Amino acid sequence: MKLEDPDWRLLRILQREGRITNQELAERVGMSPSACWRRVRALETAGVIRRYAALLDTREAGLGFHAIVHVQLLRHSRENVEEFVAEVGRCPEVRGCYATTGVADYHLDVHCRDQDAYNSFMERFLFRLTGVANVQTNIVLREIKADGVLEP
Repeated sequence: MKLEDPDWRLLRILQREGRITNQELAERVGMSPSACWRRVRALETAGVIRRYAALLDTREAGLGFHAIVHVQLLRHSRENVEEFVAEVGRCPEVRGCYATTGVADYHLDVHCRDQDAYNSFMERFLFRLTGVANVQTNIVLREIKADGVLEP
């Protein structure tokens, strides 16, 4: 789907205010409510809008420890990759996982209650995965930009 200017206007507002009513959204972008509804439905149907969600303040939710974890696999066999991806997908501490180029194969966005909980996560989960060769942790000191709004 090729996005046009009205689509981007809708998306910018919806990314910031996902619970906005269709009426208010239509008024803010200068459309009729029916045209606005049709355009939003088209964005949903095309997969541009994947889902709607509540964005949590992880510190307020009791998850004060935040780290970016760089993981290298021993081998890139299908079995190692499939096991790693499946296990990471089931792990509640991992809020995001990205396959990347460079030294690390994967970058994990990990949130835990505190450093003790993070150590437990490493020992109970990450160090037990058979395909993991190396792990490097970068502790997030401060979030500069998170849940950023995508713009053209």
